Amino acid sequence: MSPYDLAAANTNHVPDWVGDGKEFPCKIAPNRRPTLQRGSQTVTIKDMSESAIHFDEMLDHEDGRRSPYQRYGAWFDEQPLNHLAKKSADAEVFFRRTGITFNVYGQQQAEERLIPFDIVPRIISAHEWSLLTNGIEQRVRAINAFLEDIYHRREILKAGRVPKQLIADNEAWLPQMVGVKPPGGVYTHIVGIDLVRTGENEFFVLEDNARTPSGVSYMLENRETMLHMFPELFSRNRVRKVSNYPSLLRRSLQACIPKRCDEKPVVAVLTPGIHNSAYFEHSFLAEQMGVELVEGHDLRVTDGRIAMRTTQGYRHIDVLYRRIDDEYLDPLTFNPDSVLGVPGIMDVYRSEGITIANAPGTGIADDKAIYSYMPDIVEFYTGEKALLKNVETWRCSEAESLSYVMEHLDELVVKEVHGSGGYGMLVGPAASKKEIEAFRAKLKAKPSNYIAQPTLALSTVPILTEKGLAPRHVDLRPFVLVSPNGIDITPGGLTRVALQEGSLVVNSSQGGGTKDTWVLRE
Repeated sequence: MSPYDLAAANTNHVPDWVGDGKEFPCKIAPNRRPTLQRGSQTVTIKDMSESAIHFDEMLDHEDGRRSPYQRYGAWFDEQPLNHLAKKSADAEVFFRRTGITFNVYGQQQAEERLIPFDIVPRIISAHEWSLLTNGIEQRVRAINAFLEDIYHRREILKAGRVPKQLIADNEAWLPQMVGVKPPGGVYTHIVGIDLVRTGENEFFVLEDNARTPSGVSYMLENRETMLHMFPELFSRNRVRKVSNYPSLLRRSLQACIPKRCDEKPVVAVLTPGIHNSAYFEHSFLAEQMGVELVEGHDLRVTDGRIAMRTTQGYRHIDVLYRRIDDEYLDPLTFNPDSVLGVPGIMDVYRSEGITIANAPGTGIADDKAIYSYMPDIVEFYTGEKALLKNVETWRCSEAESLSYVMEHLDELVVKEVHGSGGYGMLVGPAASKKEIEAFRAKLKAKPSNYIAQPTLALSTVPILTEKGLAPRHVDLRPFVLVSPNGIDITPGGLTRVALQEGSLVVNSSQGGGTKDTWVLRE
């Protein structure tokens, strides 16, 4: 019997519920056992294990479950499929009541949407997590050292390990930050490292998010939802907690106090406002940390410091966790048309009157052209080879690379160097000839705006469908907190899943969903 075979459901009632038609069709038949499906073909576990080219995180090649999934699998075998479908519907209701939504830009109807949530967790063993955390910590330390260097001594440029023009011509590099040392020497207080897996112990860094990484609220709410829906699972499995992230975040931010702070540091979260796609997260984190959520018009410069308006008058802020881009932070220094930031905040920052997290100018570290030099950057600052691999990358600003990319557009993933959210990219193998030719024109017009990478055989984790379990591609964004006291990596992170069969695009704005991510204790 296949390890995914399930005892028949003992029910005559078929619940009707509305899904989005992607991962959960509308009706679940009773007495159906989970199987794995590939398109219109339903395959056995053996078929998938022996023929798939993608690493399956749940199944090995001998029809069995991998060690991290053993206990979960035993529980899963006991569950009627229609019961799990009902739980999925309940989870959607839970998310709607909580208000966990995001906005999609660039569409005529930019209404708030739920991010689809799949109830089958992704499970990572203690050993696997140890490998990841060592590599993540090394990389984050190197990123902070790189930022310190390029805004001060520029040793890596003098050594020729990174081209000077790549920095000088880069819009993410801020000359206003030259010679400015942030409080505690920390540039990247919160970092999100996007990882993909291709084998048993083979992980690649897909992107570094060093500006204002988002998604941590979904990580927290995914766990809360699973605890609410399946409390028995957490008594069976030794899952490391993530619920303390807000308190760790506050503690980490408070450790980065500016020189002019002479009492218990006051933290606030700066949001662009309710129309921002991640506004739910901004308000959620402020509430969970027990700090004020503010907008630019709530703040002003007083006595060389930043103060926020309260019902009892203005109160000084010491640490500002900003969720707006550099360009809009200070209209006196950057974009003069900005109404989202605080006039004069950069002067206060330079005079060490406030900590801004993440520091202005950190975006240069997650530029996708800089990404291609990360193995050199890690080695330069740590004296060690990078523990986490980079994906092979072609810089389209270079004539030879551009020529190769142009000839292989149908095989590659092409991204904007400053792009995010899955926008402005081409997935060659999934694109039409018309889309490829349109992108070719963009490349010719501004090649320096793009990099290209091969399409990796991303690992798969099962999701729940009408017919049972079906493999879907995933990535992982662990969240890292940096302070003068050290580096704290939350066990797990946000697993994003490409819900459409065959898709490699996991971004929620492009139809992806999320999963709870379990890291098991030893």
